[in-house]
Amino acid sequence: MAAFLPRAAPRALRFAARPVLRTHVFHRGFATPPVAEQPRLRLGSLAPNFQAKSTHGDIDFHKYIEGSWAILFSHPADFTPVCTTELGAFAKLKGEFEKRGVKMIGLSANDLTQHDEWVSDINEVANTTVSFPIIADADRAVAYLYDMISQDDLDNIAARGIAFTIRAVFIIDPSKKIRLTMLYPASTGRNSTEVLRVIDSLQLGDKKGIATPIDWTAGEDVIVPPSVSTEDARKKFGQDNVREVKPYLRFTNVGK
Repeated sequence: MAAFLPRAAPRALRFAARPVLRTHVFHRGFATPPVAEQPRLRLGSLAPNFQAKSTHGDIDFHKYIEGSWAILFSHPADFTPVCTTELGAFAKLKGEFEKRGVKMIGLSANDLTQHDEWVSDINEVANTTVSFPIIADADRAVAYLYDMISQDDLDNIAARGIAFTIRAVFIIDPSKKIRLTMLYPASTGRNSTEVLRVIDSLQLGDKKGIATPIDWTAGEDVIVPPSVSTEDARKKFGQDNVREVKPYLRFTNVGK
């Protein structure tokens, strides 16, 4: 009987099997948040909540986005050229985001002492008014929570002192689920029109039960999902409103 009982693992394996909970690691006076606490941010997972200071005061993220679509987008630092152009572009699209029921919230890896002055620069350069809050994330707490850190910075944190924040975009739906992520290096500015296009696709897909093809924009033909038969698609979208290219590739038009 004893032969069927598992033997105790070798000492080295017993220790290796234990989960490692890293506490804060200090480098040149900066602390990195506990790695073990970082959630896996998959599409469809709940967007992690956090409390932070912002240009609009203290914010509880889930309360701020309650009942709305939202975009959370990060920036490496205040008074940097690419970030300045990006925030100006997003600010100019305020009306477009509002039409879609989307709340915007930015994040910059600096404290609040510089945010207001930087916002003034953005307004001047872009001839606009930044009206959405910008989170102060000098300790990178939110950046680590949302995995907005490059591996290169993590590997060299001892030499650099603290990791920079990459350019990330999270689109979150009213149920607080992550629906899309975009990650960019610090050197590459984003495309604000693409963010709007993706929101249009997600919202129309939720409403009409369709998919969108390559380079789709609002008003163009959309795709009937493979799970819907051509017969059912014609019942749903109209007898003459389904174009079959292949049995698995059918187009229809549902407007905007």
